Amino acid sequence: MTVTTDQAAWFAQTFGAMVANIDKAVLGKEHVVRLALTCMLSEGHLLLEDFPGTGKTQLARAMAGTVKGSNSRIQFTPDLLPSDVTGVTIYDPNSKEFEFHEGPIFATIVLADEINRASPKTQSALLEVMEEGHVTVDKVRHPVGEPFMVIATQNPIEQAGTYRLPEAQLDRFLMKTTLGYPDHEATVRVLRDAKVRDRTRALEPVVTAQVVGDMADLADEVHVDDAILDYVSRIAEETRRHVSIRLGLSVRGCLAYVRCAKTWAISQGRDHVVPDDVKLLAQPVLNHRLLVTAEAQFAGITTPQVIDQILAEVSPPTERVPA
Repeated sequence: MTVTTDQAAWFAQTFGAMVANIDKAVLGKEHVVRLALTCMLSEGHLLLEDFPGTGKTQLARAMAGTVKGSNSRIQFTPDLLPSDVTGVTIYDPNSKEFEFHEGPIFATIVLADEINRASPKTQSALLEVMEEGHVTVDKVRHPVGEPFMVIATQNPIEQAGTYRLPEAQLDRFLMKTTLGYPDHEATVRVLRDAKVRDRTRALEPVVTAQVVGDMADLADEVHVDDAILDYVSRIAEETRRHVSIRLGLSVRGCLAYVRCAKTWAISQGRDHVVPDDVKLLAQPVLNHRLLVTAEAQFAGITTPQVIDQILAEVSPPTERVPA
C-alpha cells in the first residue's frame, strides 16, 4: 500500500494534536514529546536517562491520557521480583480454579522507574513482554494488549547499588533520550500553576487505541528509497569499524532506525523518508546501542561525539537509486 498525500496530511494533523495535548502537561518539551510519540507509533519502547523531578511520570500519564489508555508505574528496587511485574496465578478455593492476577505491566503506558535498581532477573522479566507483547506465567500466555509501550528511566547521578542494563536489553529500547530541565519560560509557567498537583488530570483523549493502531500501520507503509537504506547501512558499517567504538550498530538497530525514520517522516506530512530524518534521529536511536572503547572513555570521548563525527564523514545521498 502506498501512502497518499491525504493520508500523510491526516497523520501529521493528528500527530500534531497529540503533541499539543501532551504539551499541556509536559511544558516546553515538544521535541522530546515528538520523539516519544514517534517511538510509540513505531511500536517501540523508550529509555529516559534523566535527573529526578524532570517530568518523566507526567510524560507517561499524559501519553496514556492522550490515547485513551491506561498507565502504571513500577518502582524498581533490589527486592522486586519478576512476578511483581508480570503478575501471578493464585488458587481460588471458592471456584477451585487457578486465576491469573495481572501485574502492573498490563497497561497502555508502563513507567519502569529506575529500572537499573532491580536485579538482572527482574530486568529480564521485561524482555519477553517488550519484544513479544505478552507474558508467560505457568506456561500460559497473556497478551498485554495494544498499544503498549514501556518508558524506562535511569538516574545518571546515583549508581551505587544499581545493575547496569546489558547490551541485549538496551537494544530492546527503540530510543534513548532525556527530558532535561525546562527552560526559564516553561519553569515560570509551572510555578504559576503550583496549586495544580497533576497536570494530566485535565487532559482529554485525542485519539483511541484503534486510531493509534491505524497510524502505526500507516507509518509502516511510508516509502524508503534504496538510497536511504544504503545511507543507513553505511552509517552502521562505519560504527562497526570506528576506532573509538567497540560495539557498533546491529541489524536490529538498523531496522529500528528505519522504522523510526518512517514514522518521523509521516509525522511531518511526508510520504517518504529524506536524509535529514536519518540525521535527526541518529542520537536517540544510536546513543544507547554504541559502546565506546576504554581508551576513548579515558580520552574523554563520548558516544554522542562519535555519532556526530560519523554523520559528518558519511555523506548522505543526493539522488534516488534507479530502479
